[in-house]
Amino acid sequence: MAQLVAHIAVFLVAALHVYILVLEMFLWNKPAGLKAFGQTQELADATKVLAANQGLYNGFLAAGLFWGLATQNRTFMIFFLACVIVAGAYGAATAARKILFVQALPAAIAMALVVAFV
Repeated sequence: MAQLVAHIAVFLVAALHVYILVLEMFLWNKPAGLKAFGQTQELADATKVLAANQGLYNGFLAAGLFWGLATQNRTFMIFFLACVIVAGAYGAATAARKILFVQALPAAIAMALVVAFV
């Protein structure tokens, strides 16, 4: 049962990064993206290509986590969760503090569960 909880936590972190991918790659300069990231239309239009690149990287994080789940590969899960934690900490330090709670904290919880139960 504890292993299932750990896998669900990893899945939720991966799903979050798919959501971030969609926001950054496709909705960055649309109302949902503007609201999510607190951007003005002008700034969002000017940075759309950069945001799409960010979104692609979030997709790679999600893909690694999904691969870890599909193959039951604990090392993959730990590696990609660590990448999410580092990205979240960097984002919190350089962009917005809330990233620490939205991105890094869920990954840290999932990491603890994987280390303990998988």
